[in-house]
Amino acid sequence: MNPEVGGTYSPRTLIEHVPAFAEHARPATLLRPSAGTPGPYESSVGGPLLWPSDEQWPVCRAPHLVHKREKLSERDQELWQEMDRRMKERRAARGGAYEITEEDAQTQRRIMDGAGALDMITWERIRTVSEPHATPSPMVAVLQLFSRDVPGLHFPAGSDLLQLLWCPDDHSEPPGQPRYWGPNVEVRFRSAAGVAEILDPPRPQELKNGYLPHPCVLDPVDVVDLPDQDELPEDLVETADAWAEDLDLEYARTFGCLSGWKAGGWPSWHLTDLVPIDCSCGARMRLHLTMDSGGAPKLNVGRFGELRVFMCPLDDSHPVRLNIQ
Repeated sequence: MNPEVGGTYSPRTLIEHVPAFAEHARPATLLRPSAGTPGPYESSVGGPLLWPSDEQWPVCRAPHLVHKREKLSERDQELWQEMDRRMKERRAARGGAYEITEEDAQTQRRIMDGAGALDMITWERIRTVSEPHATPSPMVAVLQLFSRDVPGLHFPAGSDLLQLLWCPDDHSEPPGQPRYWGPNVEVRFRSAAGVAEILDPPRPQELKNGYLPHPCVLDPVDVVDLPDQDELPEDLVETADAWAEDLDLEYARTFGCLSGWKAGGWPSWHLTDLVPIDCSCGARMRLHLTMDSGGAPKLNVGRFGELRVFMCPLDDSHPVRLNIQ
């Protein structure tokens, strides 16, 4: 059970006992999606968007990743099978230890020729390359949030509705997203009152199931979120660890970076060390949204990870940045 929603201990508990954590606390909303049939006037995951009929639906023009297959020659197929047989024999002779000779390694590199995988059923090299969509691909609705449901989340002046869409395919560093690999994302803010007639959106011809969210209603709850240990002063981390150990707890598992679908709060860095996300203006960006894999939406981003959206704290017009952990 999440510690902020019925557990014995929570970030608020830690702040009460260690007041120095108060200055590091951020408001957040756990969205808690569950399967349902949301309407366009509700906050939702994978539901219909309150999108004006006279406004063009976003499409993706960024190159996407595709797999190219190349058939191996019969001679290279035979060489690979011979290498595989020799490696299995060496492994059996050495009690299960894996060993490859330099000669075999050179042969493998020549046969693979920079490809990322080998299909040993069809004997084809598989390369992952970027290429343009045949036609611009319509994006799919992923998340809609009304400000009334996420009171701690920042909305640009004059807006009360956030809408997030993405191209349901993989992209390598789409425009403005260095060191990012995943769906190309579009974030829109608008005033709900300005939408009179609603658009019936187009559907993409191709999509990956892991990028198509199942419709979900939300059960938002406001919480306090604390940062990953990498973003705290060392002495405060030591204090938190000592206090948590007395309760047979761990700071990272109980108090830092509440998990799941989340608006606001802090990002975790559970797969890497801290990766500062900076805006083009030089400002350190703040976490705005976290979209998680699994659960009722049944998404799968970044090998069952979470996709996070960061915004510039100084200028709402600056492009968002994306990160997957």
